[in-house]
Amino acid sequence: MATRASWRLAEALSRADHRVSRRISAALRSEGMSLEQWRVLSLLSDGAGHTMSDIARDVMLPAATLTRVIDRLVEVNLVYRRGDLGDRRRVLVFVSPRGRSLYRKLAGTVDREEAALMAGIRDDDAATLGDLLKRLAEP
Repeated sequence: MATRASWRLAEALSRADHRVSRRISAALRSEGMSLEQWRVLSLLSDGAGHTMSDIARDVMLPAATLTRVIDRLVEVNLVYRRGDLGDRRRVLVFVSPRGRSLYRKLAGTVDREEAALMAGIRDDDAATLGDLLKRLAEP
């Protein structure tokens, strides 16, 4: 077993994040989409409207960056904004039909890239890794 001095959690997570992000970003780039845009589109694919603050929290983007990402997705008709019918002060963001179609197309691409990254890792180890990462990410 590795000692704490030879294995640093923050470094291992950073390296894994960098490798996964680079690979998925490259696959998304062929469709003209950034990883940040994908994360927003993926969240909105549930069909529910989301507030900007909810999106920012879930996709872990600062408000200013998220505004630019949403503006770009609106520009290319992948999402749209609509006032909240229950609270006129709030604006909700929804995936458009075009965005839903692109999401379905790209979800397969992202799934294949993730599978390639996990090649060589046993299914039970992958499941354990997923469970541990979820526990670690919980507040």
